[in-house]
Amino acid sequence: MRLLKNKKALSTVVTTLIILVVSVLLATVVTFYAINVTTTRVQEESLFLTKPHVWYNPTGQWAEAAIVIINTGGKDVVIDKITVRGQECDWTNVYYWKTSTTTISADLNATTTELSGTTFNMSSTFTYTTENFTRASKDLTLMSGYTMVLYIKSPDSISVNDIGTTVGITVFTANAQYYKETNVEST
Repeated sequence: MRLLKNKKALSTVVTTLIILVVSVLLATVVTFYAINVTTTRVQEESLFLTKPHVWYNPTGQWAEAAIVIINTGGKDVVIDKITVRGQECDWTNVYYWKTSTTTISADLNATTTELSGTTFNMSSTFTYTTENFTRASKDLTLMSGYTMVLYIKSPDSISVNDIGTTVGITVFTANAQYYKETNVEST
């Protein structure tokens, strides 16, 4: 009997309004969270490394490495560092070529002469272009959807004794590391 006479209870209208407002606020928070997750995932960094090679030229007694990097992510990427067998490659030993229109489907070939100069003519080696490869001087930027072909002069301390051994090539960005292994080949 006492419960029926309690005048401090909320009315049905006020209770319904409170439940409605809480439901709308909860739905809004969930919607904003879903939008945030979706938009940040679209702009995620993603590199695809393919066609890794490390060659040693026993005649000229020099080594070089090559790899293709494709930016499959939704944002531009800055390549901070490249290592071969854990040793950082100096930027002045890295030669690159970028494209957004050419698909690199054939394998990469070793150069016939040692990489040198500020540009290196790859017409006798590279199947896709007669353009020159440019020597890097600092971190490399790879735009979304672009492909970069890298040739590296004198990676680590590759010698004739390394032919047939497995070597790792690692590409570093601000957010991630991308790793590929290959065997050292003789040219």
